[in-house]
Amino acid sequence: MTSTDSTDVIVIGAGIVGACTAWNLARRGLKVALIDRDEPGRGCSFGNAGAISFGSVVPLAMPGVLKGAIGMLLDPEAPLRIPLTYLPRATPWLAQFVAAAKPETVARLGDALSTILTHSFESHEHIAREIGAPELIVRSGQLHVYPDDTSLAKDATGWRMRAEHGLRIEKLGRSDIVALEPDIGGEYQAGYLTPDQGMSVNPYRYVLAVVDDFVRHGGRLISDRISDILVEGNRVVGVMGSQHKHLAPNVVVCAGAWSTQLLSRLGYKIPLESQRGYHVMIAQSGVSLSRQVIAADRKVFFTPMEGGLRVAGTVEFGGLTKPPTRRRAEALVKHTAAVFPASTIPSDWDFWMGHRPCLPDSLPVVGKSRHNGLWFNFGHGHLGLTMSATTGEMVARQVAGEPSNVDLTPFSGMRFNA
Repeated sequence: MTSTDSTDVIVIGAGIVGACTAWNLARRGLKVALIDRDEPGRGCSFGNAGAISFGSVVPLAMPGVLKGAIGMLLDPEAPLRIPLTYLPRATPWLAQFVAAAKPETVARLGDALSTILTHSFESHEHIAREIGAPELIVRSGQLHVYPDDTSLAKDATGWRMRAEHGLRIEKLGRSDIVALEPDIGGEYQAGYLTPDQGMSVNPYRYVLAVVDDFVRHGGRLISDRISDILVEGNRVVGVMGSQHKHLAPNVVVCAGAWSTQLLSRLGYKIPLESQRGYHVMIAQSGVSLSRQVIAADRKVFFTPMEGGLRVAGTVEFGGLTKPPTRRRAEALVKHTAAVFPASTIPSDWDFWMGHRPCLPDSLPVVGKSRHNGLWFNFGHGHLGLTMSATTGEMVARQVAGEPSNVDLTPFSGMRFNA
């Protein structure tokens, strides 16, 4: 059956990136259909750490990235886990990841990330006010803690990049840390406070609020599993779902880690990999936090949310079909006890796993494609929530034919010869 309702734009994917894209398009008077196989926000948008980190201009691949890589392969609780069985499939992606770690490349990528990130917090504040949910976006600051100055110095290059791109940073000693967050254990003696950054206290509720407002302003939310993008010649004409054929002259792909599955038939070869992230939600943790705390040595985020303390982190390769690994979540519980010695963790804790859509150079794919009417907005990696409001507006401007002062060339899918 063919969907006959008049539609200007179809947005595939109702996570936070797709929701912000559809919201921005609808606000420009376009007739928009937001399509997802699941309910809105049930992917990474449901379980992310909640960070809105406009200072995160440091690519994941940094000089020296290969140091310790073998140990990570062998340690099932390492911050980065690549099962040996998955290594052959991950190797091409990892080769591009290592190539992106050259100092000159890192500087270029940081500059590109900054163009998206600089005003991202203000963009989220604007959306939250417009949808009537300003309480969901909080500029509470972020506290990054380290065992000592030696471990802190290992991240000096990244912190210098953040400062050079305008992030306000305050160096802290043990007494400063305790004054801000008394529950942090004595293992942590040094840190940085970034007072202007913040978080969402409920990322899932935020996505639902954006989608609800989109629908109130005339947008259509459709449940369907999209299997193909329809083209005639070099022009997009719609998408094929399991329930209907949906017609529109513009399609925006915001399907996260599943985006390249939709694009491969059209000849796009974009090296998107799922970096599987975990969280544990503890309703009664015995920990009281005023802001998000990041244990930098453990690569773990502790976020005070509406439902309790969310402990999130780890990077695990394994593709889109492998079941979650409970041991990865158990490591998060151990980290919680180590960082907050007075915490109380119930024995019946549960965990979540989601797929972060990551590209080897840490940049998302945003903007025009080779096909007329086909637009990309995916691959935001660990910064999907942070970047979503900004890239959603950038793509909406392009689709609507509005002028833009942002050069999206660094984010083109063509950079992979796709």
